[in-house]
Amino acid sequence: MKLPLRYITLLVILSLTGVFAYQTYWLTSLYHTQRSEMEKDIREALRTSDYNEMIVRVRRMQNDSSAQAQVTVSTGYDDERAFTKTHTIRSVKHGDTIRVSIWEHSVKDTVPAPQAALQADIASILFENKNSADELASNFQQGLHAAMDVLSDPDFAVFDSLLETELRRIGIRAPYRLMYLHRGSTADSSYTFTDTLNVKTTGGYLPSPKAITYDYSYDRHGNWLYRLTLEPIESIVLTQMAGILTASALILVILGLAFGFLIRTLLRQKTLEEMKSDFTNNITHELKTPIAVAYAANDALLNFGTGTDPAKRERYLHICQEQLRRLSGLVEQILGMSMERRKTFRLHVEAFPPEEVIAPLIEQHKLKADKPVGITLRIEPEGLAVCADRTHFGNIVSNLIDNAIKYSPGEARVEIKCRTENGWFILSVRDQGIGIPHDKQRHVFDKFYRVPTGNLHDVKGYGLGLYYVKTMTEKHGGTVEVKSEPGRGSEFTIKLRMKN
Repeated sequence: MKLPLRYITLLVILSLTGVFAYQTYWLTSLYHTQRSEMEKDIREALRTSDYNEMIVRVRRMQNDSSAQAQVTVSTGYDDERAFTKTHTIRSVKHGDTIRVSIWEHSVKDTVPAPQAALQADIASILFENKNSADELASNFQQGLHAAMDVLSDPDFAVFDSLLETELRRIGIRAPYRLMYLHRGSTADSSYTFTDTLNVKTTGGYLPSPKAITYDYSYDRHGNWLYRLTLEPIESIVLTQMAGILTASALILVILGLAFGFLIRTLLRQKTLEEMKSDFTNNITHELKTPIAVAYAANDALLNFGTGTDPAKRERYLHICQEQLRRLSGLVEQILGMSMERRKTFRLHVEAFPPEEVIAPLIEQHKLKADKPVGITLRIEPEGLAVCADRTHFGNIVSNLIDNAIKYSPGEARVEIKCRTENGWFILSVRDQGIGIPHDKQRHVFDKFYRVPTGNLHDVKGYGLGLYYVKTMTEKHGGTVEVKSEPGRGSEFTIKLRMKN
């Protein structure tokens, strides 16, 4: 099965792009919302601080025995059903009364009582709107200021302290500059002026050209105001969004890694599918060849009178035996690959001299080779023993010898050495064959992998031999490595732990 990797990759890229775009849009919208809320909170902090400063002055007057005052706020209808908003502040010391109306007009003078009640209901409905309610609160506070400022001036130090507390409450701990200003003009409005009545700067703060100012006027005509100067609040908003930004970045990273792992898995799956397809085609040929040869030899013996000639009979029987041995080795190797995956797979490790296994294998490979073969075996020191599963150790050595012979053009010269080093048993098999390119050496132990030989197909195989060698060596707790130079041969080295 061919996987549509191109389309899957395209869908993955589009999905990641969509997720990233949506996250960017969402975070951008959240940032603008947070920034707007922060600016609104700053203005609200100015208003709240101003209101609380007036409350402080009221409490001071209440506690001052020399100048006690009574402050009352009346809201609603009067005795004649007129809709009014008034403040009354009475100074006990001076015995006078100051009355300030919030609204500049009243409905009681010209409107009959029923109609006045109707307009009052309409006004109450109007105030249910948030903007109207905010306007009512602002007018209420301005009227209260007009009454309070007659008795005592605003306390700038108290306002600054209250503002600092409010700013900290909304998460702003940056330095700022606060100014108390009075703006006015001449009677003919030909000249306007702005007086700075007081200034407070925290932490030696000097506003930069990018600094932002927030003005709050507590009177109806904007003549008296507080001016707050801060650096741009982008960094503060981003700091408050740090948790969301970190979580979003983490999600994107996880998604990227997940999709990357998916693509990598698909690539490996595609490669494995191609390898399996090649293996199936190759193994089919490998299985058919010995069967066909053995069948032909046996058919000749049975149907063409070849069995009466002792020399031909022996020759054909040897052919049958050789092909069946080849078929048996192929089946055993495939079964070995299947067995090593089973959880019940166990090695039967024992100590034995390596020549007991290697010497017979050398003779077998010499006999079955279709080319001149010279194999030398050297074991140092004498009496050296290896701790391994005898059967699988033999299969490991057999695969290495078989590869050395197959990939040696002309006469095959193979050197086998066994030695010890730092508590390790080391087996090396060296040939003088065609060698392996450097960029292909890291793949030679992969399952179903065969080194490409261009258009030459004179070397048969199915990509399982070296995979079996690596797998079984690792099952023994050892390692295998290859050193090779193209045109100068290859050397495979097996390391197994010696028995203590």
